[in-house]
Amino acid sequence: MAPDKPEHLSPQAPAPARADAATPDAAAAPRRARLSLFGEILDWLLVPLMLLWPVSIVLTYVSAKSLSNPPYDRALAESTQALAEQIRLADGRVTIDLPRPAREILRADDTDTVYFQVLGARGEYVAGDAELPLPDEYEPIVPGQVQFRNDFLHGVELRIAYLHAAPPGVPAADPARQVRLPLVQVAETLNKRTELANEVVKGVILPQFIVLPLAVTLIWFGLARGLVPLAELSQRIGRRKPGDLSAIDTKAVPEEVAPLIRSINQLMQRLDESIQGQQRFVANAAHQLRTPLAGLKTQTELALLQLHGQSDITELRRSLEQMALSTERAARMVNQLLALTRAERSGESGALPPLGQVALDELVRERVREWVPAALAKRIDLGCDEARVRALEVDGDPVLLAELVNNLIDNAIRYTPDGGIINVHVRDSAEAPGALAVLLVEDSGPGIPEHERDLVFERFYRVLGSDPDGRNLDGSGLGLAIVREIARKHHARITIGTSTLGGAAFTAAFPRTARPG
Repeated sequence: MAPDKPEHLSPQAPAPARADAATPDAAAAPRRARLSLFGEILDWLLVPLMLLWPVSIVLTYVSAKSLSNPPYDRALAESTQALAEQIRLADGRVTIDLPRPAREILRADDTDTVYFQVLGARGEYVAGDAELPLPDEYEPIVPGQVQFRNDFLHGVELRIAYLHAAPPGVPAADPARQVRLPLVQVAETLNKRTELANEVVKGVILPQFIVLPLAVTLIWFGLARGLVPLAELSQRIGRRKPGDLSAIDTKAVPEEVAPLIRSINQLMQRLDESIQGQQRFVANAAHQLRTPLAGLKTQTELALLQLHGQSDITELRRSLEQMALSTERAARMVNQLLALTRAERSGESGALPPLGQVALDELVRERVREWVPAALAKRIDLGCDEARVRALEVDGDPVLLAELVNNLIDNAIRYTPDGGIINVHVRDSAEAPGALAVLLVEDSGPGIPEHERDLVFERFYRVLGSDPDGRNLDGSGLGLAIVREIARKHHARITIGTSTLGGAAFTAAFPRTARPG
């Protein structure tokens, strides 16, 4: 089995990522549009740029207006001061004489309309536009200092400069006698200021119509150039042979892609180990099944020959017994293979999903009762330590746990000679009381040498030995491999030692679940 050939990436049209159609989420959810890394980066670059562009125009316009106010305000203040210098006091009344230069200053130009107003010491009209709005009466009066404000006349916004003049001979302000300083106001519309701000904005915006397309083009080119290493990596992977699961060199890939490549390398390493394990498993299984099947075929042919030759019924019975034995061996091998596969596939992440509580004490008693007939057939004393089996519960799968107990008892019966003893114990751990439930299966068989205690958990490995009649002990070599796999799924620790009976002792320590109440 080889990894799927990846899609090629192109700087001009980068290959989008796609969801794995084999996952349940992808099968249940509606088909999603393919994601493009190139388009995603381009969106995150161009969309903020397009959103910030109008904001920059507004800020430029506001800045231009604020920059255009000071020079025009200075000109307006000079006109106000020049007008105030023309105020005179004649016969106790405030008058103003506008020479030609002063009238030229107050003349409206082609852009703005200019207004002026002069009021006397008692607020009486002296000259100018009588409708020009007055300043707020609560504003402080600073004689001789020009002040500014914005106001409206006939719905048109004006910029107004005003001052309270104090020419020689004019009495000081006296609110009690309703005597005030003469008021001089000069106002103009905002057309020139707005026009200047518009010109500044135009001067800034027009070059941007050239710069922005150029920037977009450069961004596009830069992204395309930046994705070239991904295209080259895709081509390198695409040129691999189907069976090549070697690691991808991370030195020739961009730094941002290196973590992804390392994850892919780890995945391919696990896949390679899995494929090799499956190949070994299939080879061993084929080898183990070949023997009982070949024996079955031979005994069948022999039985047919004896039947046609009308041989002694005893020989025919012996052939049929051998056929039954070969069939039993093949069936047991198939069942063990299925059990091992079920144990390996339980829990996708290497652990069982959360399950209910399993009473390990009750489960063990039931399994021991099931194996009593097989033990009696070999005159083996099979016992369960009932006195110490009390309310021990673990989290797990009852089917898999039953398979584990069955394989341990079956292994003990096979290696215990006729007339031997097998004891099964379930008890609380002495090392961690209340935290671990310990299952112990011990026998009076030949035991397992220390140098083989790790090997017996490998698939198809069997300790050499024979029964009292000199025949090789029968077995598939899968029972203890199943035990180890189920124990690992349940986070249990399994060890092998020497029993008090002189044989082997298998100990499995399971994390314990306390029974409520």
